[in-house]
Amino acid sequence: MPKVKQFNQEKALENAMKIFWKKGYYDTSMQDLVDELGISRSSIYDTFGGKRELFLKSFNLYRKTSISDLQIFLNSQRNVKIGLQKLFQLAINETIEDKDKKGCFLVNTTTELATKDDEIKNILESNKSTLTTIFLDFLELGEKRGEYKKGKDLRSIANLLFILYNGIRVVTKFKTNPLTLNSSINIALSLLD
Repeated sequence: MPKVKQFNQEKALENAMKIFWKKGYYDTSMQDLVDELGISRSSIYDTFGGKRELFLKSFNLYRKTSISDLQIFLNSQRNVKIGLQKLFQLAINETIEDKDKKGCFLVNTTTELATKDDEIKNILESNKSTLTTIFLDFLELGEKRGEYKKGKDLRSIANLLFILYNGIRVVTKFKTNPLTLNSSINIALSLLD
């Protein structure tokens, strides 16, 4: 008779995501995962594979959730420039309020693994493409609605928004001056004037 798993796999994956997000891939040991998830090492291997497979699955969960949350947020905005201002303000607030100063799981993974792991690098490039496209679609919607003049280089602005959005998550790990960050955001958004 096959052994029945006695734990919630989705919850275990969410908890693994939080551990990797806080500690990084290399600083998270299998024992950390066993302790934090409250399941045996063999259950982790049987259910998720090894540490790398669990990391990739938890990283994918974070990416999917982040992309979905971004799309839902932007789709709820009635004005592009105001919506982007709100988005960046949320990013600032989230990082300032984060007592662990863990930043963004994607950014952390980029700095830790992108130059060492081709599979991760490809995932990150795909993620950049997806997020930049989301920003571009949102900018094009504002252009269609007449919120700013046509003829702006929206693709370059979308790339800049991606860089700024991720940069906020890096900078706020060591410097949390909202006035400086908001000033930079205002300058970037002035491209839509």
